[in-house]
Amino acid sequence: MSNRNINEIAVLSSPDVELSRTFPTGFLWGAATASYQIEGAVNEDGRGVSIWDTFAATPGKILNGENGDVTIDHYHRMLADLDILSEIGLAAYRFSLAWPRILPNGSGTVNEKGLDFYDRMVDALLAKGIRPFATLYHWDLPQALQDAGGWTNRETSYRFADYAEVVARRLGDRVQDWMTLNEPWCAAYLGYGNGVHAPGIKDRQAAVNAAHHLLLGHGLAVARIRESTPATSRVGIVLNFTPAYPADDRPETIRDTAFADMFSNRWFLEPVTRGNYPAGFFEAMQLTPPLIAEGDMEIISTPIDFMGVNNYTRNVVAGSPTPVLADEVRTVNVPGAIYTEMDWEVNPQSLTDLLVRLYAEYGVQNLYVTENGSAFADQWDGGAHIHDAQRVEYLRDYLAAVSDALKRGAPLRGYFVWSLMDNYEWERGYSKRFGVVYVDYPTQRRIIKDSGRWYQSFLAEYSQEPVQ
Repeated sequence: MSNRNINEIAVLSSPDVELSRTFPTGFLWGAATASYQIEGAVNEDGRGVSIWDTFAATPGKILNGENGDVTIDHYHRMLADLDILSEIGLAAYRFSLAWPRILPNGSGTVNEKGLDFYDRMVDALLAKGIRPFATLYHWDLPQALQDAGGWTNRETSYRFADYAEVVARRLGDRVQDWMTLNEPWCAAYLGYGNGVHAPGIKDRQAAVNAAHHLLLGHGLAVARIRESTPATSRVGIVLNFTPAYPADDRPETIRDTAFADMFSNRWFLEPVTRGNYPAGFFEAMQLTPPLIAEGDMEIISTPIDFMGVNNYTRNVVAGSPTPVLADEVRTVNVPGAIYTEMDWEVNPQSLTDLLVRLYAEYGVQNLYVTENGSAFADQWDGGAHIHDAQRVEYLRDYLAAVSDALKRGAPLRGYFVWSLMDNYEWERGYSKRFGVVYVDYPTQRRIIKDSGRWYQSFLAEYSQEPVQ
């Protein structure tokens, strides 16, 4: 983001014609959401309990004790919310399915009413000419499976594959784009390592074991989806990346930057793309490698059709004089840089560098930016407009970074802004707003922000054509 005065930005909803025309024909534009963050209706139509229901009900875990019981009530407002996609002019919608809504106990009897909800959503999207991108797991594990060990239990990998098959058989005649896991790094480390996410376990060894089973579940699910859907279907995974940059050229900084890269990026990237964990990773964590059965790494590295890339910021690393663990490297803020409400640095160049690296170093052939966005302190004056100039500038600069990655040869196929609407932001409750659509939580009123109008104008300038 440039340092120009926010108040001097020209008309915020005006299209960036020159920028829009740097993108190739067939580039896909969308927005993303996640089931627990938007659906609500946690006790309706046979839905089972998820680990996030349990975690949010535990005192002290969520800011202000807030939960996702209602959130933005998307379960009841789904059709109207999809109308917003059409109004903005989006060609694709990335949503996740709630595992406990479909298999309340994680396995066994299918809850048909749960599947019916997503069936209606897919039909409504297709009727509007919007391409559905279905994510099977965005962290809401059925509590019944957690009671049996959750992702630390190898059996959960197989239950996930069963769940993937159930969904693919029901929706596979209409959904062509599938994502197995969203950000398994977060599910493993934040859920089982430092415990700030559900299920709230603080055991770094458990995090490493959970990570392996998440990846195994991914590989098993890829095969099940392909067996259950037409040959034209595409299957991928969504990984989160936080590029690491050294703050200086001291040897200890270079060492710790490599540790940060292993921990934040390569831990999940290399098993998927190369069939192995990064050399020296478990030593750098001072942990025992997970139990890897014969054939596991081949399953995990089953070729995928695309990779989803979630990126919001970067880490700037300042080395410690004495050795530290890979998950304890010291990061610093950059003087003069702009930071979002999440205290994440705005640094579009790091997204460009990341996208180019995934192709040049790891050979990923089809990339989608599946999440990218910013939280700012949006204020509603009670009228029909939400002025979020900082988010407009963020979007403009990050789309320019995506364009630069394309010019440098990155095989990018599309971009999904996070998020379509304000929603429940996990352990931070409702304190952070990422949406290009404002939600007034007491009334559930939706208002497209200036950033959403800017995106709408930008897309109007881009000549959308179907992706082949």
